[in-house]
Amino acid sequence: MIKFLDLQKINNKYEAELKQVASEVIDSGWYLLGDRVNDFEKDLVAYQEGGFAIAVANGLDALRLILKGYIELGYMKEGDEIIVPANTYIASLLAITDNRLKPVLVEPDPETYNLDISRIESRITSKTKAIMVVHLYGKVCWSDDLKRLAEKHNLKIIEDNAQAIGARWNGIRSGNLGDAAGFSFYPGKNLGALGDSGAITTKDENLAKIIRALANYGSAQKYVNQYQGLNSRMDEIQAAFLSVKLKYIDEENHRRQEIANYYLANIKNDKIVLPQFGQNEEHVWHLFVISVQDRANVQSYLSDNRVQSLIHYPIPPHLQEAYSSLVYRVGDFPITENMAETCLSLPLWPGMTKQDINTIVQLLNRI
Repeated sequence: MIKFLDLQKINNKYEAELKQVASEVIDSGWYLLGDRVNDFEKDLVAYQEGGFAIAVANGLDALRLILKGYIELGYMKEGDEIIVPANTYIASLLAITDNRLKPVLVEPDPETYNLDISRIESRITSKTKAIMVVHLYGKVCWSDDLKRLAEKHNLKIIEDNAQAIGARWNGIRSGNLGDAAGFSFYPGKNLGALGDSGAITTKDENLAKIIRALANYGSAQKYVNQYQGLNSRMDEIQAAFLSVKLKYIDEENHRRQEIANYYLANIKNDKIVLPQFGQNEEHVWHLFVISVQDRANVQSYLSDNRVQSLIHYPIPPHLQEAYSSLVYRVGDFPITENMAETCLSLPLWPGMTKQDINTIVQLLNRI
């Protein structure tokens, strides 16, 4: 069986280092808000080439806390609007509505799967306060037009960088392009913990200070609560694991790029639409997503030939029961809905063998 993702094999590569740092944390007797978290935050700032970093419990909390921080700063208030791609994972919307803000959905570009920047301005109102760009599948969503648009309308740009750590646009790291960014270190991400955890990066020192307090019950000083905060803290063991794995993220992303480039060069089937990206981008291929009209049969065919594949994401947010209050219907976002019906994610992870990759290519070329 060619697995869609083999986390055991990925982490086995660093087994000795991971066990060593876990033992050190256990022996230290200090498990929260300690040196390991501080070290990881410094490591992440260095990797991102500047700014501030706050380690939190997960990627959803990272986005929630960014918005909550802007509310505490007085930049946003209940009922304000956040533009967000219609085809994102539901976590992007959950972060918005949890803060009693309104998500305004915008269709993606059908060629890139990322937010169609040309469609944004028509959705901006007097209540719009931010654009949440999602670097979907590891591809940076950015342009000079996006930056000019945000400046013209005095909007914040928030990056959902859950899938794209290490990617660049014109040499700048994703997560360091906008005003603030949320990261996820869910085990299956390019930089995956051995449990849940996330982080926030920003160049805004005031925002960073408020978010750090918000993530710790709204407290910057023990038993002194300035804000109505959350309990969202990365633990010491996950921070130690992430510091180990961060050292190798560029190497692993490079391997992902090699696999993706092999797919792009060798899958030759006019029924399969391959992903695209521009020359000024460094795609890190969290997912390799093809589009195929007869998806159910293609997925069954791959499964019958012992190849796992997944669908990201079969039901778009506007058609989820959780957001029935938004009163959207089938057909309101046809590009997003078509993606939900045709997209299929192929195996792509650093430990894949040449034989695995070539087997998948041959299968797709034969179907």
